[in-house]
Amino acid sequence: MSPTPLQRTLVKSTLIAGAAFVALAACGSGAKDGADQARGTRAAVPAPVKPARPVRPVTNPVHGLPGMPPVLDPRDVYAADRPNKLSPVVKDFPPRVYVPNTESDTVSVIDPKSYEIIDTIRVGRQPQHVVPSWDMKTLWVNNDRGNTLTPIDPETGEAGKPVEVHDPYNLYFTPNGRYAVVMASLDRELVFRDPHTMERKKTVPVSCYGVNHADFSLDGRYFIVSCEFSGELLKVDTEKMKVIGQQKLPFDGAMPQDVKVSPDGKRFYVADMMADGMWVLDGDTFGKPTLLPTGKGTHGLYISRDSREMYVSNRGEGTVSVFDFAENRVTKKWRLPDGGSPDMGGVSADGKVLWLSGRYNSEVYAIDTRTGAQLARVKVGSGPHGLAVYPQPGRYSLGHTGIFR
Repeated sequence: MSPTPLQRTLVKSTLIAGAAFVALAACGSGAKDGADQARGTRAAVPAPVKPARPVRPVTNPVHGLPGMPPVLDPRDVYAADRPNKLSPVVKDFPPRVYVPNTESDTVSVIDPKSYEIIDTIRVGRQPQHVVPSWDMKTLWVNNDRGNTLTPIDPETGEAGKPVEVHDPYNLYFTPNGRYAVVMASLDRELVFRDPHTMERKKTVPVSCYGVNHADFSLDGRYFIVSCEFSGELLKVDTEKMKVIGQQKLPFDGAMPQDVKVSPDGKRFYVADMMADGMWVLDGDTFGKPTLLPTGKGTHGLYISRDSREMYVSNRGEGTVSVFDFAENRVTKKWRLPDGGSPDMGGVSADGKVLWLSGRYNSEVYAIDTRTGAQLARVKVGSGPHGLAVYPQPGRYSLGHTGIFR
């Protein structure tokens, strides 16, 4: 049956209205729609829908060390370290900067808001580093020549009874929290201990001299150790507690210091204060490393809160180099006014301030990570070394001055 005149009129009106709506939508998807989206609001007419990317299944493709918390993102080992992403364990701890003064046998406690020292804690002989425990509930002061560890409660700031541990130059924790690993530099040992009582569990003698710094692979199954006084690197199987690789750095007089793994876990960076740069090596193959110059007296390595950059302290020239992971090069260099000796430290919880000890100047530097400007220079005791900023984001600590994952 043919449509009536009235039906033909209704159909024609509907087609005209639809065409007008389409034209209006096309106009609305232009500059105004883009501005609305930039402001975080929805436009009156939505833009054409693009096919959605397949959603990556929420799984953990990394076969990690048994007992280790799952890797959050295989592309970024530091994914848990985003600005102010504090664990419930530490969220109520007051923000403080703990500075071990090696020659004064004290720890200076700085309020990062006022840049003032609010406490001085007497500890054992020659404190080298202040180290957050794996469970993040305790700060351990490494009294190397005093052969003790002094525990500090980061909630109250009170120091506890020292624990006898021989030659604790530095301290790390296995990613599953099962062991503490003491870097016994003069004893030439890696000592695996109970992470709470510090009871000795296994001693691993090493043939290199001056074990001091380390970092763990993405899966936690091995770690790379620097040997300062013999210019060597070790590769250690975490679970077997066994040295599985050793090599001499290809530089006469090499003196390796801090160690950091790249966000994607593919490379390790090793600061060398005599080679004036960072050694870059593949941890899996443990092949020959290459040297990337950064500055005189390269010493400490610290990752930015967005995992895009690494701050490199150059103790011999009073500067900090900024290394860009994506560009694989140093993109900026910040120079401390009036010089200095930037050494060890950490990044504030919000990622805006880099704190470094001034090893030979009895001072501490606060540096703006956006501009490189010096925010403060605080006088402390003699020989400040392994400074710890606390609390910091992350789920657990691997030790040193705060390596969080």
